[in-house]
Amino acid sequence: MNANYVNPSDSPLATQILRHIPSKIALIIASAMAISACQPSDSVSDNTSSDASEQASSNESSSEKSQSLSSEHVKNIETLAGVPMQQLVSFDPQEIKQGGDSGISISSAESYSKPSSNLAASRKGSFFIGNAFFKQPWVVAPASTDSRDGLGALFNVAACQSCHVKDGRGHAPMTADDDADSLLIRLSMPATTDEQRQQLQDSLIEKVAHPMYGGQLQDRGIQGVPAEARIAVQWTDKPVTFADGYVETLRAPMFNLTKPGYGAFDDDMMVSPRVALPMIGLGLLEQIPDDDIKKQASDSSNGDISGKFNWVMDPQTGKRALGRFGWKAGQTKLITQNQSAFNEDMGLTSNIRPNESCMPTQTACLNAATGADEQGNGKSPVEVNDEVAKFVEFYTRNLAVPHRRNADDKLVLAGKKRFYDMGCQSCHTPRYQLPKTDDDHLEQHGQVIYPYTDLLLHDMGDDLADRTIAGKLPPKDAQVEFLANSYEWRTPALWGVGLAQTVDPQATFLHDGRARTLMEAVLWHGGEAEKQKQQVLKLDKQGRTELNAFLKSL
Repeated sequence: MNANYVNPSDSPLATQILRHIPSKIALIIASAMAISACQPSDSVSDNTSSDASEQASSNESSSEKSQSLSSEHVKNIETLAGVPMQQLVSFDPQEIKQGGDSGISISSAESYSKPSSNLAASRKGSFFIGNAFFKQPWVVAPASTDSRDGLGALFNVAACQSCHVKDGRGHAPMTADDDADSLLIRLSMPATTDEQRQQLQDSLIEKVAHPMYGGQLQDRGIQGVPAEARIAVQWTDKPVTFADGYVETLRAPMFNLTKPGYGAFDDDMMVSPRVALPMIGLGLLEQIPDDDIKKQASDSSNGDISGKFNWVMDPQTGKRALGRFGWKAGQTKLITQNQSAFNEDMGLTSNIRPNESCMPTQTACLNAATGADEQGNGKSPVEVNDEVAKFVEFYTRNLAVPHRRNADDKLVLAGKKRFYDMGCQSCHTPRYQLPKTDDDHLEQHGQVIYPYTDLLLHDMGDDLADRTIAGKLPPKDAQVEFLANSYEWRTPALWGVGLAQTVDPQATFLHDGRARTLMEAVLWHGGEAEKQKQQVLKLDKQGRTELNAFLKSL
């Protein structure tokens, strides 16, 4: 066994955890420590259907027909995939397991909540303990539940699961009266000094934070601590007409911040609504080598597509590193992503984020009681200790990607061909071969995966750009999250997207949850993806049905 692995049965915290969490969860954890949890068979037949065979011949020239990819970019995608473009467009039984051998065969509301199918029985206890901390709410300190106290004083939610319902994606408030439980607002200010501009260019700071509200709006506070504001949204219909006359009605959001708790908002404060992203496959994305991501950004021959990688400050090492997680790729790895969310979303401190999420002017927040416990070895007291952080990291690294459904169906394959012919793989890179590395990420080692993302930032146009609180578009040189501006978004992984609303019927798509369907999400594409959207608008009813069938199969 790897020397770095913590066996739950040997962990002093495990006993403490079992005392402080509900008995139902404790029973699950105890069982996981004692027995091997059975997994459903994930075998995939090597026999392709007749539909797949018929489709293969028509896919042979798909890479040649695509008007959006240069020969250099095609070669780059093929190098990453390890197979020719023709095989990517055709049906391959291997692609059913889009999460590789760690994936699962399940199509239900629990599709995002299962452990990697190749997770050894001896490691499942860590997964279930991490799940307990992910799922159960934290409480205000002081409390008898001292392993989970310290919530706030300012926060958005009390539990990770409150944003990531059943480990899935969030949704925007439906009306002005709805709570924004699975959506938050990131804030930033324009740089006003040469020093700030240089720090942003060098990725020494994430952003210029608002002096009173910081870098993230926290719409809840514990007793005696005023919330920063309330988030409200209004929707406006936006009809879009296809070439055949069919009309798809989109909805455009207008986010408002009401009841400011610490003074008026500046008109030039930039606001960025973000719904929670799904949790599946994150350990696999973490395993993609930096060079595989960088080489896609360095491909300058791909016409209007000009992705760039985000270069960010790693709060754990204090060094600059490649960003890959979050809507703007502002986090380098899962341990920092998790602990940043603990800090900013829930007001919890850790060794990576040791300071309370209070601004200097928020005295009630600064003076509130904390749940910080002594760590020993000269470390500052924190609320999320290293052992808890490792359990949660293990959990988030091993949430399995569900297998595809109907991947060899004739309609699905026709939609897949359209996806490739229109050049959607320019950003949604289909396949990667993961290396075996010298770490404890055993379930991810050597997997062949189909996430459909390049993990790069792309300019998606004015319609999807963040705006100032006054509703104005900021200049494109205004950095809001390390190197990312308001117009740029990281390409989301598409695996599992077809089950998003099976997991949570309220789930929505795109960064601010404006898209209620996958087709709506496609039609909001602009900027670098404007040409692809225009090709989609030429599709007739059959073409739309085919494209949607492919996306729903992922």
